[in-house]
Amino acid sequence: MNFRAANRQTSQRPISARMLIWCSLVAIAGFSAVCGSVMLDMRRGEQALALQTMENLATSIDSDISRNIELYDLSLRNVVSHITEPDLAGVSKRILNLVLFDHAATAKHFGGIQVFDAAGRLTHDSETLNPKPENRANEDYFKVHRDNPDAGLLIGLPGMHKGAYSMVLSRRITGKDGSFQGVVVGSLRASYFHDLLGRLMLAPDDIITVIRQDGVVVMRRPFDVQLIGTNLSSKPGVKRMFAEHSGSFSGKGPFDAVERLFIWRDNSHPLVVVVGKSWNDIFALWRRQAFRVGGIMLPLIFFVAGAAILLAREIRRRERAERKLEELATTDALTGLRNRRKFDQIIAQQWQHALQRQEPLTLLMIDADHFKTYNDMFGHQAGDEVLVRIAGRIAEAAQRPGDCAARYGGEEFAVLLSGQSMEAAVAVGESIRANVEMLSADRWATTVSVGIASLVPDASWQPADLIEAADKALYEAKSRGRNRLVEASRELSSRVA
Repeated sequence: MNFRAANRQTSQRPISARMLIWCSLVAIAGFSAVCGSVMLDMRRGEQALALQTMENLATSIDSDISRNIELYDLSLRNVVSHITEPDLAGVSKRILNLVLFDHAATAKHFGGIQVFDAAGRLTHDSETLNPKPENRANEDYFKVHRDNPDAGLLIGLPGMHKGAYSMVLSRRITGKDGSFQGVVVGSLRASYFHDLLGRLMLAPDDIITVIRQDGVVVMRRPFDVQLIGTNLSSKPGVKRMFAEHSGSFSGKGPFDAVERLFIWRDNSHPLVVVVGKSWNDIFALWRRQAFRVGGIMLPLIFFVAGAAILLAREIRRRERAERKLEELATTDALTGLRNRRKFDQIIAQQWQHALQRQEPLTLLMIDADHFKTYNDMFGHQAGDEVLVRIAGRIAEAAQRPGDCAARYGGEEFAVLLSGQSMEAAVAVGESIRANVEMLSADRWATTVSVGIASLVPDASWQPADLIEAADKALYEAKSRGRNRLVEASRELSSRVA
């Protein structure tokens, strides 16, 4: 395919300004959708990563706390199992302490173990053979063990115990007959939690809360002594936490208005660890990435949109220029009517239209009478003025959307009427002739002769047949004396025959 052929094909399928803008909008929307989908996936990934990290953290803290409590509880159980042995009733304090506390767990954060009798009096202390008199009958844990044989391990709130800020762990001593024999008490120093939680690298709004099975806060980071002992059992998130083995929920913290993601693991332990991380921190990296992507996307979108607008304007300008050129190419420069080239295109189109609809197509051929003589007498400029006036009268008569008035050549004009009957076409032609005749009083005027042909197209006819018939009618009008109108029905009828 050569260049000219390709150029012709391209020109036959021009890109409109509206199509360009719509294509640009679709491209921008598609690109934005892809970027939005990627950013949404990244957001989900950040949330999943935060969830996994928090799960690991909660599991690690919970395992460490549970392991230490279980270890210390084993020491308490050992004391309970030995203190009721009858064989130990008569042994010395030193031997009894060795038996009771020999296997007691020892660690930096473990306090000494004490034994209180049924009256609350201190009887044995792992740290001394001669403990000072002390009574715990009024302590809450003592009353619980005394009144509830099935209380099991009790974990108290942090407080001062033996000179250290500690959490009391206690178990009931039950006699062989099931009677209440006293309480064995140990302590886990609060420094254990401070050391454990203090090693963690947390964001400013991150929190870690240790909660008892009754919903009471026993420890928290960041530490606030005013919050220790707060009962959270009525909070929806805590209710859900104790209803499910593990999980997560989103909401505001119980002590501030920060929106967080909370997670917990294994609520079967005596103490449940809850890790909370603010949504702002979770999506901090994602927001920075989103801003960077947005910083790239927005200028790109504006550039594409701006370029599309500029191109659309250029296309519109070219379309207007092409329409103007086409108008100039299809318009007679003198009269303003359609030229011969455009007339040939229109009659071919109207012919096919009339053929499909089986409607009549009527043609008026109009010629200025004695125009050559007029030119010779008054000059070509005067002749041109007459043609302009005649064209004006013709244009006034052919104003329907389907009508076509054209300068056919020299002083000859053509008027194509679609869907008009012969009677209506004759009225149009007579109107043109009469209006031109009214100019005859002026020395710059002349008369016209009109030939009319009308038919309903079929496969045996061509547009040239209609033109030939109208031309014959025009020549007949001139031969009859000019300034008249002649119908070509007989000529057409004879040709059909």
